[in-house]
Amino acid sequence: MRPSYSRLRTLLTTALLVLVAAAGAHAQENRLPDIGSSAGSVLGPVQQAEYGRMMLAQLRHYGYVLEDPLTEAWLQSTGNRLAAVSDDPEQRFTFFMMKDRSINAFATLGGYIGMNAGLVLAAEQEDEVAAVLGHEIAHVTQAHVLRSVERAQRDSIPILLAMLGAIAIAQSAGGNSSDDAAMAAIASAQGLAAQRQINYTRSNESEADRIGIRTLARGGYEPEAMASMFERMQAVSRTNQGGERERLPDYLKTHPVTTTRISEAKDRASRLGGSTVTGSVSTPDATRTQRVRIDGATVPDSLRVSDNPLLPSTLTLLAGLESGESREFGWARERLRVLSANTPDAAMREYELIARAAPLDDAQRYGLAVAQLRAGRGEQAVAGLAGLLDRHPGDLWITLALAEAEAHAGRAAAADRRFEGLLERMPRNPAVALTYADVLVARNTPEAGRRAQEVLRPLLNSSSDDPAFQRTFARASEIAGDPVRAGESWAEAAFLSGREEQALVQLTTLRKREDLDYYARARIDARIARITPVVLELRRQGLRDPDLRRH
Repeated sequence: MRPSYSRLRTLLTTALLVLVAAAGAHAQENRLPDIGSSAGSVLGPVQQAEYGRMMLAQLRHYGYVLEDPLTEAWLQSTGNRLAAVSDDPEQRFTFFMMKDRSINAFATLGGYIGMNAGLVLAAEQEDEVAAVLGHEIAHVTQAHVLRSVERAQRDSIPILLAMLGAIAIAQSAGGNSSDDAAMAAIASAQGLAAQRQINYTRSNESEADRIGIRTLARGGYEPEAMASMFERMQAVSRTNQGGERERLPDYLKTHPVTTTRISEAKDRASRLGGSTVTGSVSTPDATRTQRVRIDGATVPDSLRVSDNPLLPSTLTLLAGLESGESREFGWARERLRVLSANTPDAAMREYELIARAAPLDDAQRYGLAVAQLRAGRGEQAVAGLAGLLDRHPGDLWITLALAEAEAHAGRAAAADRRFEGLLERMPRNPAVALTYADVLVARNTPEAGRRAQEVLRPLLNSSSDDPAFQRTFARASEIAGDPVRAGESWAEAAFLSGREEQALVQLTTLRKREDLDYYARARIDARIARITPVVLELRRQGLRDPDLRRH
């Protein structure tokens, strides 16, 4: 049994603090690199990005990340919209979704921000999700995460490997005892970890709220949404059973919300008040209303108040905001309801309960159809999605699901026509390409494999860091009779999923093939050169891939 997500996070935090305590006396004899002691130099940008990448890889490896190109694109788009108007628009962010239904979100080094599916399910409008993202973005842009790392380690310490070591400890026993052993080893740091968290929240939460609300307004979202989301989370905690501690959502444990804090958030939003974009949306049946008011007068949607010093003091372009974007929230929320459920059947039962209280809206009908599709009920899904497409002609989410449902219902020709039409409209859309390629790969013929390669090839650069893409391209290449490309992609998928040693072994074996051309050999050599230092450092720290050791 693997440890729970919340327990894993505790392991990571406390293991880091234990190593901090021990590192001071032994840093020099272990010959660890000096990474400084100020917030600006404790970790450089490259090191921060590597920390975030490897953390995401480990979360993928243990199955915590929800890999779905449609919801990933929605979350990344929402996050990027806020990041572009944040206090550090040059900072690169990676937003990813977790399967867990608890209400939680977090930010870590390198601009990596994770959000649980449960938080989206608790929200009633996209603005509330954006409020949480804006808050977490502020933690990154204001260097709160980096400062917490600085406090946690004043001397030389490999933070990245501390995290990996905690995971290795938690998994080494292969059962429930692994949790107990790891927790016993780091129990002495629990008090220190709790105190550091308290210090972090007291000193930084107010600033993240203030800047997050401002980022919401800049991005065209309701600044009031932060207070409403906190109120919603408190309402969820009150309706759950159990004691006060058991009822508290995970997000409120690390981001304590009080009546005073909510009042302050409302006050900040009201002060932005008549000078900001306002609007809301709760389902795809509702369209975001966008209006800009300056001193009570309505002005065109293309203009709004800004504190951007590069523009006039009262106006700025409101770029990239379209009412059609808001419709995606309903589809995304219901798709997440299905993908985060234990089984498709469980998701369908959930929709049965919802329907008893009130008729399903279009977003919920979409979710039900996705659940039917996942449960192998292709014909039912086709019927439901066809009706939705009549009401929302040309909608990507519905059209893509309908094409997939037609394929599962045995209507291959109809599915291909629909997929090809989508490809013509958006040839580089990852969701379209991956879904179509998965359908083609399922046919398991060389012709289908070659077509899947053609569909995916335009995304080789832009989607190279997506393990789902690499796995699909690997399988397509295998079917198409291209073992070299297949081997490269399988190795890349392993690397992106926290199996760096396996990736290196696969690439080293692949390089021995005599039929490699110049370009393939160059690609493989470049990846070996990139991965080898990571594997050597992991081995130096005594961390080895357990599957490779067994063999």
